[in-house]
Amino acid sequence: MSPREISPEDAQARLDAGAILIDVREDHERALGSAKGARGIDHASIAAAPNVHLPDRAAEVLLICQGGRRSLMTAQLLADNGYANVVSITGGTSAWEARGLPMSRPDIDADFSDRYSRHLVLPEVGLAGQQRLAEASILLVGAGGLGSPAALYLAAAGVGTLRLVDDDVVDRSNLQRQVLHTEARIGQLKVASAAVALSALNPRTRIEAIGERLTSANVEQHLQGVDVAIDGADNFPARYLLNDACVHLGVPLVYGAVHRFHGQASVFDAGRRRGIAPCYRCLFAEPPSADAAPNCAQAGVLGVLPGVIGLLQATEAIKLILGIGESLAGRLLQFDALTMRFRETRLAPDPECAVCAPGRKWQGYVDYQRFCTAG
Repeated sequence: MSPREISPEDAQARLDAGAILIDVREDHERALGSAKGARGIDHASIAAAPNVHLPDRAAEVLLICQGGRRSLMTAQLLADNGYANVVSITGGTSAWEARGLPMSRPDIDADFSDRYSRHLVLPEVGLAGQQRLAEASILLVGAGGLGSPAALYLAAAGVGTLRLVDDDVVDRSNLQRQVLHTEARIGQLKVASAAVALSALNPRTRIEAIGERLTSANVEQHLQGVDVAIDGADNFPARYLLNDACVHLGVPLVYGAVHRFHGQASVFDAGRRRGIAPCYRCLFAEPPSADAAPNCAQAGVLGVLPGVIGLLQATEAIKLILGIGESLAGRLLQFDALTMRFRETRLAPDPECAVCAPGRKWQGYVDYQRFCTAG
């Protein structure tokens, strides 16, 4: 015998009269709200142990899901197990809310609920994960080609604080790839220009715009309190300095680099996983000469390429904060835009690394400007 279905209005009347209302959706689905008075017990839990959740087989039970299908399946399951007074609500929570019936919502504001609704329904994120993002702080060194897409998507994702460090100003030649900036903001500090764009995108994200070059004197200050650091630098002194500081302070570092039509990305987490995960110096122990590593102004770069690599960096940063998936730690992901191919190379920690080798004592910072230009 097929279970009965009733309208949301009839269900509300029966609820008022003492019926039991159960929302059979999963926890993350209820993050955006549920019918007021409903108990949250997902379909799988009911199927595994109906007697535990509903010991009275004669009780009047109303079942609701999102659209009505899952609750009907649950009602059939209960009917097959001897529950005689179970009904499913037609149209589910969507219809319940559309009819203006009372809803219960988590203790979050409407802007939060609307803005992050697509995250809130992901079981891997949900309300708890979105709140972790809102509490997180990320240091982003460089507000240029890599920093632009990374910052835009991190702000859009709801990261609570973005600390941007860059002493450069917006130039017309930047606009081909540095999508944070506009013609009207040429001549402004990049971090100031970035703050305008990011605040317009998501006013909930706090932007700390620091218009200075990363140095040995300020790197630890800028890393203070951050959960993840992102390397969007365009010079080797900043890159080596950031790596060493992240190892020393135990901050995961999301690396990215671009050159002409090629880009690469990785995660260096040696500070927290010494001897297990590599650092940047395990991959590049010594800097190349200036002739061997021309910058974008000298060698050129396909404008969309930093967008691809910057988005990979933003993705890795979000995963690290949420503690989900498999990070790029121990892997170098290389991208060739001309052939549209990715290649992955395994990276092992260097047991003799000058920075992260197990047992290696911290030697302090060196003169990275001289270090990266010597020889």
